[in-house]
Amino acid sequence: MTRQLTHIDCFAGPGGICTGLHAAGLKTLVAIEYIKSCCDTYKANHPDVHMIHSDIRLVTEEQVLPHIPKEGVDLVTSGMPCETFSTAGNTSRSFYDDRQFLFREGIRIAKICKAKMILFENVPAITSKKAAKDSNQLIVDVLKKELKEAGYGNFLEVVLDSTNFGVPQRRNRFFILACRYADWWLQAPERYCRHIGVGDALAGLPNVIANSGIEGKEYTDDHSPYEKLMRDDVFWKRENLSKATITNHMPMKHRECTLKRFSLLMPGESLKTLFDRYGGEEREKLQAERILPKKMFIKRNYRLKESEPSPTVTSHCLDEFVHPKYDRALTVRECARLQSFPDSYDFVGGPYIVPHIDRTVQDKYEQIGDAVPPLLAYAWGEQINRLFEINEK
Repeated sequence: MTRQLTHIDCFAGPGGICTGLHAAGLKTLVAIEYIKSCCDTYKANHPDVHMIHSDIRLVTEEQVLPHIPKEGVDLVTSGMPCETFSTAGNTSRSFYDDRQFLFREGIRIAKICKAKMILFENVPAITSKKAAKDSNQLIVDVLKKELKEAGYGNFLEVVLDSTNFGVPQRRNRFFILACRYADWWLQAPERYCRHIGVGDALAGLPNVIANSGIEGKEYTDDHSPYEKLMRDDVFWKRENLSKATITNHMPMKHRECTLKRFSLLMPGESLKTLFDRYGGEEREKLQAERILPKKMFIKRNYRLKESEPSPTVTSHCLDEFVHPKYDRALTVRECARLQSFPDSYDFVGGPYIVPHIDRTVQDKYEQIGDAVPPLLAYAWGEQINRLFEINEK
């Protein structure tokens, strides 16, 4: 690309999209985020971006326009919260409220900034969510209709599997790329990478002992191409933010009974497996010893397989995954590896863990689980660079 494209990051989270786009050469000018802990993490890692800590619905032209060129920006990204669309055991999908129309804010910001393109991101289940309980109209159809009305009628929609873009995690995401030029050619990124297993993803990170309170700081001699990429601050264009030691690699505290439960799990097994394996008096004994809980949770305590990508990393990843070799949950840094955040990315905002009751704070695990994988964002950045180069000739 002969010029550097400019970007505004709506629903910015801790900075997953910005990190990938930055590696692809785009310049993020403004980020908008409501959760303060996400803002803190974002600013620590992207200090040159103007952060607006606010409900996006309250953001005004006056807050944005002084920080962008008079002619506008090239790209606005908008990955609004997915709770109301997700089918992953989330009762929020049955709610019909203003959250599902937050895409309008991405369009509004794009119009304010005269953005040439908008990239929307969400879970694939958004394509089947109705606009109202008794309506046959789908949210995604409302989105496409309002894109056309706003002058962004040239668009494509696609579901991408993150494993095809170097992310060691099975994570499908729905995208709409919309352009305000009717004659521009649009195309989504194409698969370019083999699937990467959890073992390669976690290479180089030392084991840490549950309940020890001792954080892992020094890399091991276990290497993989993926591990080298996560440490390659030239690729990520983060040379000035490089860390001398590993950060966010603190082991969690587990009860003795929980550690015994983990010891029963083979790779690829989960809490559901244990409920299937142990029945009757044997299960009751394990429950009495609190090795098994009284209730079975389908998505809980899955021991990862080293040879395969992980399941989707969610905001509940602390409870959902067990290390493939060791009897403990994953550390923040290990979850960040599965999401493809570079090792120099420091999750400074918020506590390590916080009850999910308070939705105004996200702990470090939640920030990671809700982010867009930077390598997937990088693939989009590379593709958007190509599209501008082709269409602006």
